[in-house]
Amino acid sequence: MDLFEKLKKNRGPIGQHAKDSHGYFTFPKLEGDIGTRMVFRGKERLIWSLNNYLGLANHPEVRKADAEAAAKFGFATPMGARMMSGNSNYHEQLEGELSSFMSKEDTILLNFGYQGMVSAIDCLVDRHDVIVYDSESHACIIDGVRLHMGKRFVFPHNDIANCEKQLERATRIVEESGGSILLITEGVFGMSGDMGRLKDIVELKNKFQFRLFVDDAHGFGTMGKTGAGTGEEQGVQDKIDIYFGTFAKSMAMIGGFISSNEDVVEYLRYNMRSQIFAKSMPMPLVLGALKRLELLRSKPEMKDNLWNVVNALQNGLKAEGFNIGKTQSPVTPVYMNGSIGEATNLIYDMRENHDIFCSMVVYPVVPKGIIILRLIPTAVHTLEDVKYTIEAFRKAYVKLKAGEYMSDKIAAF
Repeated sequence: MDLFEKLKKNRGPIGQHAKDSHGYFTFPKLEGDIGTRMVFRGKERLIWSLNNYLGLANHPEVRKADAEAAAKFGFATPMGARMMSGNSNYHEQLEGELSSFMSKEDTILLNFGYQGMVSAIDCLVDRHDVIVYDSESHACIIDGVRLHMGKRFVFPHNDIANCEKQLERATRIVEESGGSILLITEGVFGMSGDMGRLKDIVELKNKFQFRLFVDDAHGFGTMGKTGAGTGEEQGVQDKIDIYFGTFAKSMAMIGGFISSNEDVVEYLRYNMRSQIFAKSMPMPLVLGALKRLELLRSKPEMKDNLWNVVNALQNGLKAEGFNIGKTQSPVTPVYMNGSIGEATNLIYDMRENHDIFCSMVVYPVVPKGIIILRLIPTAVHTLEDVKYTIEAFRKAYVKLKAGEYMSDKIAAF
């Protein structure tokens, strides 16, 4: 079959709905300044879908730093990959300040979080090594694992007993291959909001030899006393061998970083293909990240405000009988039973009749018959926003249980 013909016939599990959903349920356009109120299809909505955890996206100091850096340097500076011609004192300053904040020896900047994770996994292991990873790991981890030419074993989400079994299997293999074991999990799982059981995994180091790689995209800036992440929250920051953070969540920009010991970071710096063969991070992003990190470290009230909203939202939803799963983080999933058609009608009702914009998650991301409405509270939401949203959810849930959203078709819009 011709390649293009094959792609035309099989659009993929989500792409098959593209004609009905594009522009509304998928690829929606939110307009205006980033915040809790934005315009969708000409009307202002209350937004619960942006990973702007600390409210930095439109912080006046951030906007000023971004604008001044862009005016001074433009987005071309520095030119070239960092190894060849794209390094600067500011890049190294940012890496140094991140290392200090994360209590690690060294740090490497990543142009993109997703690409960086994929490339880091590919760089760290060879065919003699074994990867052990959590079944609910983010897609960037899964894609990195797929590149691995050696063995890989998955354990059910946060199942430490099964994780131990996979480490036993891995140990038998590396004893013959002469390889090593890399265990990959997340600090905060972005769909369910629960934390990886880092403390329990670290305890397994007493029985097995492995290195722990933690993707803490949703934990960086939100978890721990200082915001240094889930390792700090669980008291095992020093036991995380390789720490991955992204700028796309709490820092409200693009890019990421990996912090580890000096030898590991140096190895990544000279062997990580996505950084060696890609243009250096533009100067406005570097200076913008420095400003954001400064605010993250010096203004703990931002995280305090975030958690005030988180607690109000999650406690309020639970008080109304909603199932929010086992979340231990700002990520707030609301689980309901229903079809894809019901989910789309529910979301349409929320957006058009209650002016609330949140994201829905349906099959194939979750099992058939399950709907997740995923809310992302931020430091700039208000308690009034929370109260209004819970009441709107209550009304929508009554309709869902009464069958008023029942439909075999995706809602028209």
